[in-house]
Amino acid sequence: MIFRRKAKNEDTGPTADAVEQSTGTTEADAADGTPAEAGEAAAGATGGGPFDVTEVDPATLEAEDRIDLGALVITGLPGMELRLQVDEQSGDVQAILLVLEDSALELRAFAAPKTAGIWDEVRQEIAGEATRMGGTASETEGPFGTELVLVVPVQDPEGQIFSQTSRVIGVDGPRWLLRATVLGRAAVEPEAAPPMEQALRNVVVVRGSEPMAPRESLPLRLPAGAQPAGEEEA
Repeated sequence: MIFRRKAKNEDTGPTADAVEQSTGTTEADAADGTPAEAGEAAAGATGGGPFDVTEVDPATLEAEDRIDLGALVITGLPGMELRLQVDEQSGDVQAILLVLEDSALELRAFAAPKTAGIWDEVRQEIAGEATRMGGTASETEGPFGTELVLVVPVQDPEGQIFSQTSRVIGVDGPRWLLRATVLGRAAVEPEAAPPMEQALRNVVVVRGSEPMAPRESLPLRLPAGAQPAGEEEA
């Protein structure tokens, strides 16, 4: 496993900026609302997971192949590498990256209101941000519902500009949104996508009971006993 520290000037792209804009309303403000049925049935809508922690036998969370990262519990697949984006200044884990050969899956989780899911709204904002960056965004129906295919210009370390394609998947759960971004070969070649999709189905979201503002990031942490790798090693 490699734990990668996020550079101070690293660009996380349109998806991070769009989803983390706060609505200014805390979940406590919506406490009297009725939970959305679609949010509570996230697992059923995707033909499996990702799951809310209330849908999982607690004993299975202690399985050897599961890794507790705080708000997200993931299950590794053979040959898959775990990387964590860690903010250099705060030390907070900001995102999880699962890497398999030349494909990757980035995972982030956010708080959502009790009354409704937020993926429809967030998806429109992500598409708008991609367009402002000079790229394109198109909606398509995938195994987890409506998702986005983004093609955006990216600058490599040598200063050359190239187009990067990604799939952005959103799953509304009870009081949470799980956003998954498929990168690399799995984003453009369907035959490479199943391992990334299976890794997403295996995710368990641990929302917690504390009030949080909608779109606030759910807290992630390093696995027990883990130490971050150095910059050169990462």
